[in-house]
Amino acid sequence: MRRKSRPIRIGTVTIGGEYPIVVQSMTKTDTRDVSDTVNQILELEDAGCEVIRVAVPDIEAARSISEIKKRIHIPLVADIHFDPRLAVESILHGADKIRLNPSNISDQEWIRKIARLAKEREVPIRVGANLGSFRNRPNNVVEALVNTALSEVKVLNDVGFDNIVISIKTSDVLTTIQANERIASMTDYPIHLGVTEAGPLEESLIKSSAGIGYLLMKGIGDTIRYSISDVPVKEVEAGFTLLKSLHLRESGLTIVSCPTCGRCEIDLFSLIKRVKADFGRVKVPVKVAIMGCVVNGPGEAQDADIGLAGGRKMGVIFKKGKVIKTVSEDKLYEEFKIELQKIIAEKEKF
Repeated sequence: MRRKSRPIRIGTVTIGGEYPIVVQSMTKTDTRDVSDTVNQILELEDAGCEVIRVAVPDIEAARSISEIKKRIHIPLVADIHFDPRLAVESILHGADKIRLNPSNISDQEWIRKIARLAKEREVPIRVGANLGSFRNRPNNVVEALVNTALSEVKVLNDVGFDNIVISIKTSDVLTTIQANERIASMTDYPIHLGVTEAGPLEESLIKSSAGIGYLLMKGIGDTIRYSISDVPVKEVEAGFTLLKSLHLRESGLTIVSCPTCGRCEIDLFSLIKRVKADFGRVKVPVKVAIMGCVVNGPGEAQDADIGLAGGRKMGVIFKKGKVIKTVSEDKLYEEFKIELQKIIAEKEKF
């Protein structure tokens, strides 16, 4: 059962409560370069990204937010550290949410000013902790992370602000899991999940899926972000793939394919690439099976909307496990593509 968290609105998107778990990413551009940043966000939107975070290292970056916001269609989060002026400028220039730890600001009047402005503009603040929160590594890391995150919440609560999202991330999967389990039992604020600094694509996919997936199955988490040392679109694709695999979101293309074996007599890997290239941006939920042989193909993938299975110089196309066509190998993909387009068109009517 999913943890009951309070709903928090981020621009046009609501997280927490009974709302769907949201997939986020962060730009890897210089926010002061408006054109470059907008282009990357639009690419992320096309991949399905629902909330985007940008780095705000200085006043110029904060003031760029207003122009960026005019040209994108998803909520924007300003990532701020230490300088309270950047928080104020980001909110004034249209940020839908800010990521800031108020304990990094020594002047209480600045904290009150940020809280008042955020409350007035209905802008939530994400607070949290990671291993960078400590000068020296604590003896009990999990306890220290949780206490640090709660202390950030208290700073805001003390000035009458409670429109808060919490995030505790580390690069260690088990530490991240344990800290999030604990804080989830202590508060009802929405929780943003991730395994930070998870590394390049292959390593991050394993570490992030293990950590985020475990917590989601425990009912913990309201937004997620994969941290991948690669282009940000891959973060979004990974996020939705995880949610679909756990049946937490049903949207877009799902591919079921066999790993191949000695019975495979078609170029299965090329077929998979063609399907992803042609249909990877489909919005309606559609499950496609690409199988290497007809021995087990239709039976193993009988819950797929449509599939194909190869044979010697031929192949079959099947729907829900029932073969509908047998065609020569050179025409297999094109015939399959026609049938898949029909299914997508039917789903798009509803």
